[in-house]
Amino acid sequence: MEHRLVTGIEKALGWGGPGPVGTAFVRGNLADPDLITRLMTPNRLLETIRHRHLANPQLRCYAQGDEVHPSLFLSTNVNRRRQAVSQADMAALGRILNGGGTVVLDHIDFFDPTLEVACRALGWWSGELTSANVYLAAGDTDGFNLHWDDHDVIAVQLSGEKSWEVRGPSRTAPMYRDAERNLTPSEEVLWKGTMRPGDVMHIPRGFWHTATRVGSGNDGHSLHVTFGLTKRTGVTWANFLSDAVRADEVFRTDLERGEDTADGGVLVAKLSKLAHDYDPARYLAELRANTPPARHMPHIPVFGPPEYAAAVTEFEPAAIISGETVQVVGGGKRLTYQLRAEPALRSLLSGHPVHLTDDEDLNTLAEHLIQEGLCAPLTAESLLAYTGMVTPENF
Repeated sequence: MEHRLVTGIEKALGWGGPGPVGTAFVRGNLADPDLITRLMTPNRLLETIRHRHLANPQLRCYAQGDEVHPSLFLSTNVNRRRQAVSQADMAALGRILNGGGTVVLDHIDFFDPTLEVACRALGWWSGELTSANVYLAAGDTDGFNLHWDDHDVIAVQLSGEKSWEVRGPSRTAPMYRDAERNLTPSEEVLWKGTMRPGDVMHIPRGFWHTATRVGSGNDGHSLHVTFGLTKRTGVTWANFLSDAVRADEVFRTDLERGEDTADGGVLVAKLSKLAHDYDPARYLAELRANTPPARHMPHIPVFGPPEYAAAVTEFEPAAIISGETVQVVGGGKRLTYQLRAEPALRSLLSGHPVHLTDDEDLNTLAEHLIQEGLCAPLTAESLLAYTGMVTPENF
């Protein structure tokens, strides 16, 4: 998938692909005003919050450097069927922002089609699960204390300004669940300055950072989005192996006490063989092939044929030619088609929206991929998420 944001990030950071993700702190500028306003604006964020049922901690607020109690900005409404739903009190959010506060919405890609497609494009590009959090601050307000994240971050300033300080790591490759706590910030300041609209930076996992608007004046604001890329680690692989051995009753059998543990040699041999058979490369390949789409839009035939369709898998699916057939691997599926379907398959699985014409074979193929969950029909709203960001394909 060729997405305008991915191309812009590569150019801004001087990257030729996803290889540098997680390696070093780097900054740049997207130099494309239309791109950043397409991603999100302050008013669009507030509209997004207004139309959703949200709860804490997905929606959080901060004032004067402290987290605001959810009861002060979330309300529980009871409908006529006595069903309670949680949603934002927009008047309260207004007071928090007007008083110099910050509103944070995690996983906004679940709610906003444009950011959903942007995260999918970054996921296909990087081979890692990607999500987006957005931060809106108004006035002269403090931000988060110096901290580090357990995932790599690409931060994009969308509007307004915010001052940042980024430091190096104090522990190599720290994890959320780790052998020891990582509480002492590094003294190595890599950069201290102001992010302005279009500025983008990459903060690797474990690098300490903080952001604030203190000293920026009461009349301004800041809106930035962070794309979090969660990489797999050796621990992730080891956890996979520990889950996989549950299928073998030898591993489910109790360990005996003493030095001569029953079947100890068998356990070691079996675990060694499993680790060899499912080495990290195979584990990563199968993880990406077997991850189902997070969400899917079904096709309802009585509503009429879809006009556009696009692939919605978390990672890029593969079309593999074998003799007179093509096997599609992705989204947890392995599907086999006749070789003559290969050009249409590559188009439908490209991540670009495909205009479905009167070609009966193309439409039948698209409907089957939609049924299997690899593609989804695009509504007028979801198609807008691609417009000007991902070029449509005309098969």
